[in-house]
Amino acid sequence: QDFNDLRTLCLSQGLLFEDATFPAHISSIGPSLLPEEKLQQIQWKRPTEFQRNPYLIMDGVSRFDIMQGEIGDCWMLAALGSLTLQKQFLKNVLPKDQGFQDDYAGIFHFRFWQYGEWVDVVIDDRLPFLNGRYLSVHPRTSNEFWPSLLEKAYAKLRGSYQNLNGGYLSDALVDLTGGVQVQFSLKSPPPDLEEILKAADKSRCLMGCSTPGQSRRNIELRNGLVQGHAYTVTGAVKIPYKNGWKHIIRIWNPWGHGEWKGPWSDDSPQWDRVEPQYREALLRNKDDGEFWMSCENFQEQFSWLYICNNTP
Repeated sequence: QDFNDLRTLCLSQGLLFEDATFPAHISSIGPSLLPEEKLQQIQWKRPTEFQRNPYLIMDGVSRFDIMQGEIGDCWMLAALGSLTLQKQFLKNVLPKDQGFQDDYAGIFHFRFWQYGEWVDVVIDDRLPFLNGRYLSVHPRTSNEFWPSLLEKAYAKLRGSYQNLNGGYLSDALVDLTGGVQVQFSLKSPPPDLEEILKAADKSRCLMGCSTPGQSRRNIELRNGLVQGHAYTVTGAVKIPYKNGWKHIIRIWNPWGHGEWKGPWSDDSPQWDRVEPQYREALLRNKDDGEFWMSCENFQEQFSWLYICNNTP
């Protein structure tokens, strides 16, 4: 499907695009994502039908725009959260030539890396709702739609929304970058893990991590972490602490809330012993799903670390 040809055709006919290859139909959701009676209740709506002033992107693209919906695609959203930190990759995935303001015809397109080339995926902007709530990613800002539409394009690439329900963070990192990825088991981590993290952060790699356990259950532990869940690594620094240095790692939960409650978390007393200029630069005390933890706790609590870069 050629995005420009289809959009030009729709504009000349005064029509909104309807994608016959990924229709507003149960087949695009998948037969077993939800119980039968819920599948029958799904409604498809365009952002222009329920938002007076929708935008594709407002004030730039940020990981905090993303809040995971009913579908278990944390593996893809954790990769997407990492992508938002590396603007040089974003322009490949999220073409700038589209929006709700100029030449709007209900059609959008996104690019993913598949088998050695960038594939352009065209979609219409009808999004699935169940009982008035987003089935998929819901935007933190009610009228910003790049996360929901990008997720829909990825669902189309994979065949259905159901096929996003569980997957590998490492696959999504490659699909969004065309890069090379490496995985480290944190059960037997490399001895220089702290240095690897710091070097990867400095060389602008995309990073993610996952916790052990069953992903289907979404069990939140007392320490605030979710079992069998994918997270984004959004920073790694070494700061002066007490009489020495401390390696700490910043991690983001694609739910958009739900944070680690242990040492170095938002309210933890460790921050009281950090010099003010570091504390002010690093600590965002908000329930936005992002938190810091020590490298030791990271190794104890997470099972895998994924690093992806566009060159070896």
